[in-house]
Amino acid sequence: MNTGLDVERVRADFPILKTEVRGRPLVFLDSAASAQKPRQVLDAMTRHYETGYANIHRGVYQLSQVSTAAFEDTREKTARFLGAADSREIVFTRNATEGINLVAQTWGRTNVGPGDEILITEMEHHANIVPWQMLCEQTGAALRVVPIDDAGALRMDEFEKLLTPRTKLVGVTHVSNALGTINPVQQIVAMAHEQGAVVLVDGAQAAPHLRVDLSELDCDFYVITGHKLFGPTGIGALYGKLPLLEAMPPYQGGGDMIEQVTFEKTTYAPVPTRFEAGTPDISGVVGLGAAIDYVEDLGLDAIAAHEHALLEYATEGLGAIEGLRLIGTAPHKAAVVSFVLDFAHSHDVGTILDQDGIALRTGHHCAQPVMDRFDVAATARASFSIYNTREEVDILMASIEKVRELFA
Repeated sequence: MNTGLDVERVRADFPILKTEVRGRPLVFLDSAASAQKPRQVLDAMTRHYETGYANIHRGVYQLSQVSTAAFEDTREKTARFLGAADSREIVFTRNATEGINLVAQTWGRTNVGPGDEILITEMEHHANIVPWQMLCEQTGAALRVVPIDDAGALRMDEFEKLLTPRTKLVGVTHVSNALGTINPVQQIVAMAHEQGAVVLVDGAQAAPHLRVDLSELDCDFYVITGHKLFGPTGIGALYGKLPLLEAMPPYQGGGDMIEQVTFEKTTYAPVPTRFEAGTPDISGVVGLGAAIDYVEDLGLDAIAAHEHALLEYATEGLGAIEGLRLIGTAPHKAAVVSFVLDFAHSHDVGTILDQDGIALRTGHHCAQPVMDRFDVAATARASFSIYNTREEVDILMASIEKVRELFA
């Protein structure tokens, strides 16, 4: 499988892959939940703590200036990575979830009211459902849901019907975490803008695997999370078009997000600082920057080709197993394979596969409406990344055959 990615070299960058689980080599197939971290990211964070750590934006001494420069360098780097026009359009958050909540509680409460509609899809992660439900409860707006077909693809005919002048915001995942479906985001954005709607795209599953160019997508908001991008937990980013961010009120109050504070009145800092109250996860931002460097050094085209080859191999092999049903077979997919077995519950599958060292996610994947759509309580989900191999897919399939023998 020659995809331009030297997988053995990549695997050598991830210390955790040397781990044994129950006496077996670790086969990590849960990167859609959280990706493992390369040595380059771990080292960058350690160096920062050992040689460059101080609080940012506050000190006039050299160490604070060095730390501030590292923090803001990652903002510039994130803007370039996503194709944003201006680094001020990048707001650091704890994760993609906080980015969505920030938009819901600032832009949403300012611009959405009774009679308005929020349009989301049936395949959304809970993080792109619950904040909009909360906003609708607060404002009297209505939540509308675009259905998906039996393959897990978005029903664009239904999207067109549900998209009306009442639609204030469209919230859509770029890549489904439960199904792997890649949505036609550029088309969705263009259609929504024709109706005057703003579009937020959940890019948590897309940024580690696909080339994202916000200048082409033209969405109004885009969120990512560091831990799925081979970076640390507790750090993410919200992209917002500058005029929208500048019109939004602060999300939280505290240090650094202010311009001047008196007991009579507080004025706020310009964006993006306005939305970054308090001391942030400085080392996490440094780790995010190192993760972006790592991904760009590998090349997103090579990453996508490698993962797509694994997806095709796994889809063909798993699909041939008697009693196994694939959940999510859309024509455009990322490297996620969800399935159920006629002869065993998904949780049992995960427990038994763990005996062979396989880390595979089972459950509803924070996407309960997707489970309801396919009339299943849970699925087993194998998600592939840069460090996975065909041999690991073979181990997965052999282990599933063991499950069959146990339950036969």
